[in-house]
Amino acid sequence: MVAVFPFQAMMPQEQYTHHRSTMPSSEGPQVYKVGIYGWRKRCLYFFVLLLMILILVNLAMTIWILKVMNFTIDGMGNLRITEKGLKLEGDSEFLQPLYAKEIQSRPGNALYFKSARNVTVNILNEQTKVLTQLITGPKAVEAYGKKFEVKTVSGKLLFSADSNEVVVGAERLRVLGAEGTVFPKSIETPNVRADPFKELRLESPTRSLVMEAPKGVEINAEAGNMEATCRTELRLESKDGEIKLDAAKIKLPRLPHGSYTPTGTRQKVFEICVCANGRLFLSQAGTGSTCQINTSVCL
Repeated sequence: MVAVFPFQAMMPQEQYTHHRSTMPSSEGPQVYKVGIYGWRKRCLYFFVLLLMILILVNLAMTIWILKVMNFTIDGMGNLRITEKGLKLEGDSEFLQPLYAKEIQSRPGNALYFKSARNVTVNILNEQTKVLTQLITGPKAVEAYGKKFEVKTVSGKLLFSADSNEVVVGAERLRVLGAEGTVFPKSIETPNVRADPFKELRLESPTRSLVMEAPKGVEINAEAGNMEATCRTELRLESKDGEIKLDAAKIKLPRLPHGSYTPTGTRQKVFEICVCANGRLFLSQAGTGSTCQINTSVCL
């Protein structure tokens, strides 16, 4: 019985201790602060405010750029996006190379290319090597390629040029220069003709002029005169045929005269004599031939 009393006496003390610990303290509950305070908080607010200002400025600049550049659903400014591609209205300036499959103007309007120096058009192959090049500059228009052709709308060849030959496919080639046309080498043509009521002049100022044809050379003046003038000698030669002068009148006004004068009345009739070297001279006609007497002309 003695052992039980101390245990019972201890029970109220333990309950008192536990009750004391569970009772609220007169000092109040302890509060633990969570967050950023002081200068860190002020810096955070400052950066948030600065970010908001930058966002507003960026938004304002974006709206201003969209307004100035005239951005719409269809395109930008004079540039419109269509089903077939890009449509550009007005004048345009390209500071960098332009790559396009096709460039065309609006229906009924011309297409202009303007440049302060030159306009160059290059045709490249798959290895980006230049095959054909067209350069239009302030002094000349240059074209580089294997062949150059000019054709009509129907496809008829008018002009063609390559490293071997130059072909003129037109029915008539007209040269309007005052000095005519200069050919440093030979020329092949079936017909050389001047315009109606115009003169045709073939001239070689410092060298010879040769006309050759396997079947003959014909010089015809249907409504005027034909003149052949030279400084030294004019030679007519036929190797296998003959030289024929077919005219109602043939005049040789500057042939030399012989020195023989027959006795009696002087006549105005002469005969043509031929020397052994082929030279012609006139001799006053007589009852017989007077050519043998005037042999001094043949010397």
